Amino acid sequence: MIAAGTAGIGPRIVVLAGGVGGSRFVGGVRGALRARGVADTAAVLTVVVNTGDDLWLSGVRLQPDVDSILYALAGVNDTQRGWGRVGDTERVNHELQEWGAGWPWFTLGDLDLGTHLARTGWLREGATPTEVVARLAERWPLGARLLPMTDAEVDTRVTVRDGQVTRHLHFQEWWTRHRAQLQPVRFDNPGVEGAAPAPGVVEALAEADVVLIAPSNPVVSIGPILAVPGIRDALRAAAAPVVGVSPIIGGRVVRGMADVCLTAIGVETSAAAVAAHYRPRGDGGLLDAWLLAEEDAASAAEVAGSGIRSVVAPLWMTDADAAAALAERALATAGV
Repeated sequence: MIAAGTAGIGPRIVVLAGGVGGSRFVGGVRGALRARGVADTAAVLTVVVNTGDDLWLSGVRLQPDVDSILYALAGVNDTQRGWGRVGDTERVNHELQEWGAGWPWFTLGDLDLGTHLARTGWLREGATPTEVVARLAERWPLGARLLPMTDAEVDTRVTVRDGQVTRHLHFQEWWTRHRAQLQPVRFDNPGVEGAAPAPGVVEALAEADVVLIAPSNPVVSIGPILAVPGIRDALRAAAAPVVGVSPIIGGRVVRGMADVCLTAIGVETSAAAVAAHYRPRGDGGLLDAWLLAEEDAASAAEVAGSGIRSVVAPLWMTDADAAAALAERALATAGV
């Protein structure tokens, strides 16, 4: 086991994350490090964030998953809605709708829009997405280093079947406007084949003492990260153990419509099936260990039989303490 907390030094941790579940888990990892006495968590905690959700809207660049994790770590996120800034207003969004601009079903809060405008201005001035995320992170003491998965624009597109017609939608239109009710046929990230990991991503994986896969949507949050050429190979080559946390509890998704996404790629909505989707590293996959909920304890033997160490633990992140306890269990599973 690697000593952690000695003289304020902790294990080097990389988390792959996206969405609300990812933001809560990352906060839990930071909390677990603080509970160990790690003084500078930002020096040892790196989060590789999904940017497949990104989009251009009303002339500004939005990064929903980056902002969700940014706001959550800063303590300014709206925990009731699950997205955006707490206490935000929507005057500008209303005015955009009066002009017939943007998407009337996609709300931009006024404070949130300030983030998007700052990001877009820096991008227009020539900064890379990695540099922009670093600038945004300077505003608050996040206790973590955030890295986008890539600097390339590889927005997720969903091919859907609408009656007898096949259509192509941006992920946000399918997810937010249609609430994933249109049958998905395929998920793609156009241009990802020519993308490269953002600066620092491969190096962080190579230097990590543990890699954690957050309980994020396996298809549209973790999937795009793994689709960036070089990241999957870096994970497989990492000397660090890779521990995943199931996003499925009791055979059901915790939040959102991940079950629809899993069905579209032929994966059952179960903790064991998602583990099998990631596959064991010994068989060319990604996982060394998998945390399952107590409600799914009966599946532990199935997961273990596939070559992935299975650990049953409480997975509900009902508050900051519960999230930190879950993260500590994941770190202990990795032996750090």
